[in-house]
Amino acid sequence: MNAPHVLIDLLGACWESDAAVVEVVWDTSGQCAGFALGDGTLALATGAWQGGPRLKPRENGGVEFVHAQAPPAPLGRVGVHEGTCLALAADPAGGFLSGGDDGRLVHLRLDGTSELVAHEADTWIDRVAASPVSGRSYACGRRVHWLGPKPACLMISGSATSMAFDPGGTRLAISHHGGVTLWAADTLRERELVWPGYHRNLAWSPDGRYLVSGMEENALHGWRLSDAADIEMAGYPGQPRSLSFSADGRFLATSGGMRAVCWRFDPPRADDKPHECGIAGKTPVSRVACHPVHPLIAVGYHSGEVLLCQPGSSDILLVKGSGNGAVSAMAWSPDGRRLALGTGAGELALVFLPDELFRFGRRRQTGDAPLTYPDGGNHE
Repeated sequence: MNAPHVLIDLLGACWESDAAVVEVVWDTSGQCAGFALGDGTLALATGAWQGGPRLKPRENGGVEFVHAQAPPAPLGRVGVHEGTCLALAADPAGGFLSGGDDGRLVHLRLDGTSELVAHEADTWIDRVAASPVSGRSYACGRRVHWLGPKPACLMISGSATSMAFDPGGTRLAISHHGGVTLWAADTLRERELVWPGYHRNLAWSPDGRYLVSGMEENALHGWRLSDAADIEMAGYPGQPRSLSFSADGRFLATSGGMRAVCWRFDPPRADDKPHECGIAGKTPVSRVACHPVHPLIAVGYHSGEVLLCQPGSSDILLVKGSGNGAVSAMAWSPDGRRLALGTGAGELALVFLPDELFRFGRRRQTGDAPLTYPDGGNHE
């Protein structure tokens, strides 16, 4: 592949840090990407680039690349924790909610000012979640705190390993050894979803009908919440530590293999087998992130490489080449036109990926929508 085909060089803004990127999320407005760093700081990258690179449609089809006329806005960096940032979420009040190994839960606004929300002495706040409907939540080991309209504390059976609100923002899922606990915002009642093993991370289907957990035992386990029916998804060579549902909920993409592993969810059946997409690199997939609008997956590898692919297609777009540590965090902006990514070696980037790059409008007319490079070509 020719060097100009690496999209981060054409359409990306990059920065370097001396600390690993722990997590990246976009604020609720989609204006800013927040990067949680291993040195206790939060880096803020604006999603707007005045005079940045762009794609201009050609009269005979395809798009033309127009070089940036101005540099990107500088990266803001704010000290938030005395140790390490461990967890990050978009805050309903704007900005970000950050937990750290100093026991502090901090709300950081987009203007760089911050306020202390909670402080737990002699412990870590290593899981955070927030909902515009139900407020903020955080976990310290087995204790999960809800700071919503009805503040409460729940003691679960094992240390919380992940937390996620459902799409409606009214149920909090908490993974731990032995299963997942659901906590309802209106009644503060809990519901146990039991399955043997160590559950490490969570993903809700967009319609809230399914909940899936990635397990340390190199497998996934899911539940159909209407009747708590179990869905077993095994056979991984490694741990599926990154899970992401497609925008329409028809498939779930995961890490855990040498390529992105995708499971059908329209609906899932006991005899379903996964399919893979992207390319098999020399190192396994570390992160996956489904586009919020299109059937498109961003796939990051332990080698540092990032690519875009489509389920059922051999087309790919190379976003970033290998190097600069494993891809440790990825997140699409709410409109899907920007991809934020970070690595374990401290590389931070925003890649601007407008819809014109993908030609999904043509797909609706002809049934064919190859991924397209800014020079008008594609790569298979």
